[in-house]
Amino acid sequence: MKKLFSVLFSASVLTLSACNKQPAQTENTAPAKDKTESVRTIKLVSTGSDTDVWKYVATLPETKEAGIKLEVTNLTDYVVLNTSVASGEQDVNAFQSFNYLAAYNASNNAKVAAVATTYLEPMGLYANKAKTVDEFPQGATIAIPNDTANEARALTLLQSAKLIKLKPDFDPVKGTVNDIVENPKNLKLKPIQMTTAVRVKNDVDAIVLGNTLALEGGLNVLKDSIFREPVDQSTKLYVNLLGVAEANKNDPIYTKLGELYHLPKVQKFVSEKFGGTKVEVNKPVSEFTDIK
Repeated sequence: MKKLFSVLFSASVLTLSACNKQPAQTENTAPAKDKTESVRTIKLVSTGSDTDVWKYVATLPETKEAGIKLEVTNLTDYVVLNTSVASGEQDVNAFQSFNYLAAYNASNNAKVAAVATTYLEPMGLYANKAKTVDEFPQGATIAIPNDTANEARALTLLQSAKLIKLKPDFDPVKGTVNDIVENPKNLKLKPIQMTTAVRVKNDVDAIVLGNTLALEGGLNVLKDSIFREPVDQSTKLYVNLLGVAEANKNDPIYTKLGELYHLPKVQKFVSEKFGGTKVEVNKPVSEFTDIK
């Protein structure tokens, strides 16, 4: 699967490193710290099992060498994950994709800016009985995320599975169920809060889940989903990022933090913990400025 991901992703758009692949470099590639610079505390918020990655980063000698003391907090409210950073209560967050960030910024005056890329993980469709999308009965109920960006992403996934058809000018960031123009199986799409998604999985015929939440529920998108997003140019806007208050986007300390995520030992940790479902993306955020 790792090799397949590498083939699918065009190098002109994203250069992804397979989760288990070790770059040809030594472990001493952490961002160098100016000897005259004191250690700076950075408060990072994340959610679910992603928090474990950053707690691991916090323990590394390379983090200290970069002049960073990392304090990691787990939050489950996706809105607070952004508002706490925008307000300065927290310094940086690690939980969202570029399309989610774009939707948040479009609805809020206090903006959050991307400072580094981390990974891409496919969103998947999980069913209780159906083994393929063709097996869904007429009127089947499918739960989808109720937040703007992930609702649009879920609808795009269902269109890719040929379950629905969206209007030609569908907005992949702000689109809603009102943009469905064809629904041949008369599927009932039920928007729900994603933090409760795994608990209601057995109450519906199927559910669309982001990979982090799926993993929390013991599901692996590569093994358990009946349909999932491709990893190619079409999923560029779903790459995950580190976000900070817009006023802090040029602070070099956050560039250093992003570099720490891409250390070989961190990628080994991610690969082992998440079963190859988080594909590393190490590209400049300037390549994603067209996502609005």
